[in-house]
Order: sequence, then C-alpha cells, then structure tokens
Amino acid sequence: MQGKAAMFLRSDPRLYESRRKLEQQAKHVLGFASAKGGVGKTTLAVLAALHLARMRFRVGLLDLDLTNPCTHLLLGVEPRLDLVGEEAGISPPKIAGIEYMTIAFFTGGKPLPLRGSEATSAILEILAATNWGQLDVLVIDFPPGIKDEILDLSMIGGDNVKIVVVTTPSKLSVEAAKRLIDVARSEKLSILGLVENMADKPGLGKELARQQRIEYLGHIPWDPDLEQSFGRPEKLVEGKAGKAMREVTERLVKLLEG
Repeated sequence: MQGKAAMFLRSDPRLYESRRKLEQQAKHVLGFASAKGGVGKTTLAVLAALHLARMRFRVGLLDLDLTNPCTHLLLGVEPRLDLVGEEAGISPPKIAGIEYMTIAFFTGGKPLPLRGSEATSAILEILAATNWGQLDVLVIDFPPGIKDEILDLSMIGGDNVKIVVVTTPSKLSVEAAKRLIDVARSEKLSILGLVENMADKPGLGKELARQQRIEYLGHIPWDPDLEQSFGRPEKLVEGKAGKAMREVTERLVKLLEG
C-alpha cells in the first residue's frame, strides 16, 4: 500500500483502535474479493456468513462496498436502522444469527463515492466504531476490483485477514482474478483460497488455483432461481447455490482452524 492514503492511515489514531478491535473481537477475518463485478462475490459472502451461523459459529458480516452496498438486499434488511451506540461502540443488529454491519445503515442505501483518504477514513470510522463483541469469524464483503478497501485492510488487519478470491469460469474473469492475486501477494495479504462461481463443473478457475498454488475451494453451480430467494435468508441457503456453498464453507472452516 503506497501513496497519500497509506500516509494518512499510518497517522490516524483510529488505525490502532480498528486494529485492536479486529485482533480482540474476531478470531478470524475472512474477506471475499473479486477483480471484477458480476461474479457473485456478495452472494457467496452472505451465504458463507449464513452457513457459519448455522454451524453455531459466532459470526459477523461487514459490507465494505462504499459505492454499492447490497448485502442488506440479500438479507432482507432495511438500510435504515436505529443503531445502538454504547461506550464500547455501536452494536450491530443481529440478522439470521449474524452480527451485521453495512455502510448502508449510515447512507440510507445511497452510494458513497469516496476515493483515496476519504474511503480510508470511512473504513476506519466503521471499524473503530463497531463493537462486534466476540466473534469466531468476521466475514467482509469487499467491493469488486483492486480497491483501497482491500489495500487498507492489509495494513489494518495484518495477518488476521484471509482473502477468498471469487471468479467465474470465463477467461476475462480468471485473468482479472490472477491480477488480484498478484496484488494481494504484493501487499502480503494471505489468500485462503479461490471459489469458482456460476460453474457447473471445475473450469479455468481450478486451473488458475493450481497455477497460483492456492487452495481450490470448489465450484458453485449457476442457480436460475437464486434471485427469488433474495431477502429471505432461510431460502437463500437452501437453494442450489446455497447448498453448494455449504460445502465450500466447511472447507473454509477446516483451513481456518487448521
């Protein structure tokens, strides 16, 4: 991480509060990232959090997509909620067994077009202000692309942050995922594995994982009925994609606890 944003982050006292909370309140931080939009990253992040909750883990979900947060749509949550502020910070509402926080709570679902130090400041504010309690896993939905949000977490979270790369079998998506992996490694981010979404069988994503020597977590089939489950978490996990993501989540747990 270089440039003005990095200098700003190092000098901001919220950095230390954010780092302290991530270290003390979350045993594991699992960030879902993709090099381009439209690959289903957000859906897989939400499904992973839902399955972790069903597996009796204490789990949080943080939507860090500042310009287009949409995890609340999948969970059926109104973007405006009365958040409870305490001395220890803001307590996230519990949705379907998940401690849930999103920038949409503060913007009413409207986009927040921030760049550079402004985006960094927003991230620090959310991380420093949120009181997660004690979590086994904090799942983070990053925005698509190689954005400040991902690079900032490399400095804030350190070794506690593990990245799950999401791609589709298309050549364009896989090539973009390769660039994301290269950047993540250059920033010393730990890559836990790769998920190939919208794939009826292992494809170019599995080959990329082999070439990059990272774990291939599995493939999620195309689910034509997926959107009908949006807003209904209990239906989301029981669909075709949801059931396949259960197996991927079980593999993630083994890697985290291994």
